[in-house]
Amino acid sequence: MSSDSDPLPQLTHTPRLQKVLDRLTTSIERDALVQQTTNQLRNALEVDRVVLYYFYRHWKGQVTFESLSSPELSIYGSTGPDQCFNGDYAQMYLEGRVRAIPDIETEPIAPCHRDFLRNMQVRANLVVPILTSNDLWGLLVAHHQSIHPWSHQDIEQMQSGAKTLATAPSIQESNGSIPD
Repeated sequence: MSSDSDPLPQLTHTPRLQKVLDRLTTSIERDALVQQTTNQLRNALEVDRVVLYYFYRHWKGQVTFESLSSPELSIYGSTGPDQCFNGDYAQMYLEGRVRAIPDIETEPIAPCHRDFLRNMQVRANLVVPILTSNDLWGLLVAHHQSIHPWSHQDIEQMQSGAKTLATAPSIQESNGSIPD
């Protein structure tokens, strides 16, 4: 029984417990930052959806965060068209490629890519890489259901969001990993 002056028992943190608590804190901070970033970008760009496509293995990934104008637009957990995203595309994004497509119907893209975007109700697409320590950690992607000419400012805002994520201590400390 504890004394009146100390109603709660003292918790001692073992090094192992402290490590778990630190990882949990880092994960919570990282998740909050990613959600805040995707929300801010969706509002600033005035688009239907902004997602984080996170790479959990070499060029294999999935949508792990999203900000939506409407719940029925959710693609959470989507893994993308593996046959379309190969090492060549990954290398281009690793080198900093930004892809702004104002209208998928007039853009010269692979048919599998166009079909994939159509299936997600996307007409305009903006993709910016998130690069950490010379590694492609993920992609920030903006989608819109109608034609959307992307301005230089739109691209800069997405790049700024990607840089915020890439340099965030909570992402660096967690080695970038987002658990399944």
